Amino acid sequence: MHQRIYLDNAATTWPKPPAVYAAVDDYMRANGAPTGRSVYREAFQAERLVSDARRLVAQLVGAERPEQVIFTSNGSDSLNLAIHGILRPGDHVVTTVVDHNSVLRPLRHCQEHRDIRVTHVGCDARGIVDAAEVERALRPDTRLVAVIHGSNVTGALQPIRQIARITRSRGVLLLVDAAQTLGHVPLDVRRDQIDLLAAPGHKGLLGPLGTGLLYLAPGIESQLEGTRQGGTGTRSEEDRQPDDLPDKYEPGNHNVPGLAGLAAGVRFVLEQGVDRLRQHQRQLTQQLLEGMSGIAGLTIHGPRDAERQVGVVSVTLAAYDPQEMASALDASFRIQVRAGLHCAPHMHRALGTLDRGGTVRFSLGPLNTEAEVDATVEALHQLTSPASHRRPAQQF
Repeated sequence: MHQRIYLDNAATTWPKPPAVYAAVDDYMRANGAPTGRSVYREAFQAERLVSDARRLVAQLVGAERPEQVIFTSNGSDSLNLAIHGILRPGDHVVTTVVDHNSVLRPLRHCQEHRDIRVTHVGCDARGIVDAAEVERALRPDTRLVAVIHGSNVTGALQPIRQIARITRSRGVLLLVDAAQTLGHVPLDVRRDQIDLLAAPGHKGLLGPLGTGLLYLAPGIESQLEGTRQGGTGTRSEEDRQPDDLPDKYEPGNHNVPGLAGLAAGVRFVLEQGVDRLRQHQRQLTQQLLEGMSGIAGLTIHGPRDAERQVGVVSVTLAAYDPQEMASALDASFRIQVRAGLHCAPHMHRALGTLDRGGTVRFSLGPLNTEAEVDATVEALHQLTSPASHRRPAQQF
C-alpha cells in the first residue's frame, strides 16, 4: 500500500502542525468554557485564547488594531458579511471571471433581490486579470471591487496592488478574497491598500475547519452593516447590537476550540516566516510544473510559472475524465487531489474546461515535500504509459 500523499491543500491544509492539534485538544479537555460571559478562571483563559488569535492574525496581515479582525465560521461567511453588509440597493460592483462562488453567489443574490448591478471582468489565457480592465469597468455608481488574490483553479496571482491604487484613487472599496494566499504569500493590508480582506482559517493559516476572518480597514465599520445579531456578553441591558468592534459582527458563542487551533496555526506561520513558506511553495510548484511538462496528453491550465501563482496546478489529461483521473490517482497511488469545477464556473468557461467537467487540481501545502512531488510525477507517468492498458474514459 502506498503512503498517503495529500495534495488537496487548496480545499483545506493537512496535516496541521502538531501545536494546532495540541491547542484544540487542550482547550476541549482542560477548559471548555465560553468567552465573555463568566468571571471564573477558565472563562478568562478562553477569552485570552480568542484574543491571542485575533492579535496574531492582526500581526500577520498588518492591521493597526486587533479589533479590526472579525472572526467568522469560514471564508464564505466572511465574504457574505462583506458583500451583504457593504452593498446598498442601486450599487454597482466589479468582480472577475476568476472569482469563486463565495463571491459570485452572494452577488447573484444581490442582483436578484437587492437591485445590485455586477460587471465581470475577463482574464487572459493564463487566468490573470488586467488591472486596466478593472479600471475601465468602473462607473460613477461603483461601490465595490471584489477580486480573488490567488485563483483556486489555476493558482494565478492577481495584481491586487495595481487594482488597489485604482480603487483608492476612485473612492471605491476593495474586497480581496485571500482564501488561497493568506499564510502562503506576503500580504500587508495597509501597504496593499485593502479595505476588506476575507480568508478562511483552515487553509494557509493552518487552523481547523470552521474558522474564518474578515479584516476591516479603519472606518469601514461605519459602512458595513451587521448581518446577524445576538448575545455578546456586553451591553446586555440593551436589545440593540453593540457598535463596538468586534462585537458588532460576532454575536453568539465563539468557536473557541477552532480559534485556539487557529492561534497555533498562525503562530507557526509567523515563526516560519511567510517569505520562507512562499519560497518552499515556489520550489515545489516549479518542481511539479517541470515534472508535468513532459507528459503526453496532459495540459496545464494557468501561468505555468511558480512566480506568478500559488501552489495550485490544474490539469486535464486527454484520455481521462477529471473524476476518473482523480479516482485512479487515489486508488492506485494514494495521491489525493480534487477534480471538478472547484466552485469557479466562470473560470472554467474562460479556460474552455467547463463542458468536460473541469480540471484535476494539485494543490501544495507547507508540509508537502520534494519526495511527494517526485512520487506524484512518477505516478502521472505510469498513469499515462501505454503499458497501463487502461480502458476508454467514462463520462460522469
